[in-house]
Amino acid sequence: MAEGIALVTGAGRGLGRAVALELARRGFEVVATARRPEALADLPGEAPSGRLRVEALDVTRPDTLRLPDGLRVLVNNAGVEPEYLPVEHTPEATWREIFETNVFGLVEVTRRAIPVLRASGGGVVCNVTSSSLLGPVPFYAAYRASKAAVSALGESLRAELAPFGIRVLEILPGPIATDMLARSDRLPEAARWPEYRAMAERLQAGRQQSAALTTSAPDAARAIADAILDPDAPLRVGCDPLARGLLDGWRAQGDEAFQRAMLPAFVGKS
Repeated sequence: MAEGIALVTGAGRGLGRAVALELARRGFEVVATARRPEALADLPGEAPSGRLRVEALDVTRPDTLRLPDGLRVLVNNAGVEPEYLPVEHTPEATWREIFETNVFGLVEVTRRAIPVLRASGGGVVCNVTSSSLLGPVPFYAAYRASKAAVSALGESLRAELAPFGIRVLEILPGPIATDMLARSDRLPEAARWPEYRAMAERLQAGRQQSAALTTSAPDAARAIADAILDPDAPLRVGCDPLARGLLDGWRAQGDEAFQRAMLPAFVGKS
């Protein structure tokens, strides 16, 4: 299926940029999109000649949504990540802001893409979530909840779209070497409150220990493209060793056992 048009949201940098380039190398005509098109200015020059064009697309602004005829692959990568706060100190406005992009924007793009994909004879909807969904990670509640909503959406879409020859994928990245990962390498803002400081420090230490497991964006993009092109790929796919290990453990142990095993890393051993 390495032909036709692929549209990637959030392609201005990081994983989205790498996926756009990788799909172009695999033979797709790629539409790379971002809220700020200037972030994409140099991207066509890195892709095979004529295989990639850039467009402005803000998933929170329906007037910017244009889905091309011939679409075969939609990669929903655009997303935002808030401060790392305890639930009791996360303002309602933060929840609304993150859901506006990570859930409602993604849903609107996908809703409009479905008839176009169907008219093209089928294809793939690929949603990028997070491997943090697999464990009880503190201070990520708003972010994880938005990604969990996308995960549930994908399960329903898998059933709804199967008769049209449209596959659904959920990519759960672990630590990928991107700007977003670099910005996350900090003491969580939850440390402002004394009752949460020890947990925030423990979380930061754990993240630093996993730095050796970081995967480059091009390597992760190759794994994502492989899954897009694999008709037998499962619904949920890890695009790096850490994510794949977490998925394997989650599937083998079951959700409750896996979560119980991970809790001490965040709350300490009693």
